[in-house]
Amino acid sequence: MIEVEVKARAPPGIEEKIINLGGAKIGEETHHDLYFNSPYHDFAKSDEALRIRIKEDGAYLTYKGPKLDPDTKSRREVRVKIADPLAMETILESLGFSLAAVVKKRRTKYSLEEAVLCVDDVEGLGAFLEVELSGGADWQVQKRTALDIMAGLGISESIRESYLELLAEGRDGR
Repeated sequence: MIEVEVKARAPPGIEEKIINLGGAKIGEETHHDLYFNSPYHDFAKSDEALRIRIKEDGAYLTYKGPKLDPDTKSRREVRVKIADPLAMETILESLGFSLAAVVKKRRTKYSLEEAVLCVDDVEGLGAFLEVELSGGADWQVQKRTALDIMAGLGISESIRESYLELLAEGRDGR
């Protein structure tokens, strides 16, 4: 699966704008993300990510491949639900992977057409908006849809760095 994602700083009043555009609130989540680095190659250099995400509905191991274009965070994503995140962390560390960073955020989710809009309050960074769609061979069409939704909300920026990268750089995406 290709995750098509466009991210920007969340301007004041963004949740009202999402609702006015036709979005419907679908939930709130708390994410505790553990990012790992490989002993074999540096994920920061290869533009990949491996994480364990712990949230209310369970834990997931996710691999994210390199970004596919210069405008968005679109990338291949493979995710699997795991029963025991602590055991998974132990397995990864036993194989030589090291914990690189922890990212914590509170996410409010909205649906808008086929997209999911996420308003994230990221510890240490502030508020962001992500527009996410799932694509395959048609991911370029989904990319255009995501950019159009951002434009409909009056947002023209696209931050390509992940929250992990922004935290490592010590900046809020500006």
